[in-house]
Amino acid sequence: MTPPASSPSARPLTRAAAFALGAVAGYAADARFADPRRGHPVAVFGSAATRLERRLWRDDRAAGAGYTALCVGAVAAGALALDRTVGRRPLGRAALAAAATWTVLGGTSLTREARTIGRSLAAGDLTAARERLPHLCGRDPSALDGEQIARAVVESVAENTADAVVNALTWGALAGTPGLLAFRAVNTLDAMVGHRSPRYARFGWASARLDDLAGWPGARLTALLTVAAAPEPRTAWRVWRRDGSAHPSPNAGQAESAFAGAVGVRLGGALRYGERVENRPVLGAELRPVTVDDIERACALSRRVGALALGTTVAGHVLLRVLLERKSPKRRGRG
Repeated sequence: MTPPASSPSARPLTRAAAFALGAVAGYAADARFADPRRGHPVAVFGSAATRLERRLWRDDRAAGAGYTALCVGAVAAGALALDRTVGRRPLGRAALAAAATWTVLGGTSLTREARTIGRSLAAGDLTAARERLPHLCGRDPSALDGEQIARAVVESVAENTADAVVNALTWGALAGTPGLLAFRAVNTLDAMVGHRSPRYARFGWASARLDDLAGWPGARLTALLTVAAAPEPRTAWRVWRRDGSAHPSPNAGQAESAFAGAVGVRLGGALRYGERVENRPVLGAELRPVTVDDIERACALSRRVGALALGTTVAGHVLLRVLLERKSPKRRGRG
C-alpha cells in the first residue's frame, strides 16, 4: 500500500539534509580519488582569471579590487544560479553539493604530496625532495637541508589543512554550495595575485585582504579542531593560545601554532621565497626540531582534523537552516 503523502517515508530531503548528504559524498570522493589530474575546475578558473588579469592589470589598488570583484562575483553568481535551478529538487541539491565539495577540497592531494616528500627524505634523496617541495609551497628549496624541508612540509600541511579543507567547509556551512565555490575562488586569487611582489603589491591587495577576511572563521576552527584531535591537547592549546597571533598572517599562525603543539615540534623562523627572506616568530620555541617522521604525524593529524571539520560544519549547516526556518514561517514546508 502506498504510504500517505504526510508519512515520514514520503517526505523529501530538506535543503539542509540534501546539502549535508552531498558534502559527505564530496568529502568521500576527495578521500578516494583526490583532485582530478586534468580539467580541474579550479585550474579552469585560474586560467580564466589569468587571462582577465592580463587585460585589467594596473599598478593600482582600485584596479585590483575591480578584478577581484569580477572574478569572485562571477563564481558566486554562477553558483547561486546553479543552486536555484539544479537545486530545486533534493537529489539535484545533493549532487550539486557533492560536486562542489569535491571540487574545492584538497586534503588528499595535500597529504599525498607531503608524504611523497617525506619518502624522499627518509630515503636520503635530498635532490628529489627539493624538486618536489614547490608542488606544496612557494619556498626556494635550493639551499634547504633535510630538517628545513621537513619543517616546510609540516608548516604547509598545517596551513593548507585550513585553506584546502576547513575554510571551504566552513563557508559551505554558512552559505551552502555558493559558499564553497566562492571561498575557493577567493583563496585561488590570493595564491595567484595576493602575494607580495613588485607586480602585485597594489593590484593584489584586495585579493589578499579578502582572503584574510574569508579565512578568519575557518582558521580558528582549524585550531580548535587540531586541539581536539591532538595526542596532547593541553600542549596544542597552550602553544596555539600563546603563539597563534605572533605569525605575520592573521590566519596561518592559528593553524601552524596549533599543529606545532599537537605534533610536538618547533615551527617558524627564517624562510626564503626566491630573493625575499622572512624571519618569522618561532612557534612552540620550547619544543623539539622537526624530523622526517613528523611529516607522517602531521598528515595523520590533518586527516583527523578534516574529518572533524566535516562533521562540525555539516551539523552547523543543518542547525543554521533550522534556525532560519523558525525565524521565517513562510519558508516552512519548502524543503
